[in-house]
Amino acid sequence: MKLIIAVVQDQDSNRLSKALVDNNFRATKLATTGGFLKSGNTTFMIGTEDIRVDRALQIIKDNCKSRDQLVAPVSPMGGNADSFVPYPVEVEVGGATVFVLPIEQYMHF
Repeated sequence: MKLIIAVVQDQDSNRLSKALVDNNFRATKLATTGGFLKSGNTTFMIGTEDIRVDRALQIIKDNCKSRDQLVAPVSPMGGNADSFVPYPVEVEVGGATVFVLPIEQYMHF
């Protein structure tokens, strides 16, 4: 048995959730917040058999795409503001961060 923990951007959450259900994966969704952009994301916890891990990873990959987004940088608190760029910058967001962990037991009541 494996526990798949996938952190995805909120924009991909509903599409991924539907794809997982369509492929008979049970998942628990948790609302979480990212540290880099301080924006909302969703963490999925998926318990599955070892032989289905590759299929689950492919579903995550197919439904969680990275994209470019403009973000306004946070001004520095104290320190030197000479290098501070006060206009929005483009960063790549999205995709998925996935952890696959071995588990000893999986129960559903």
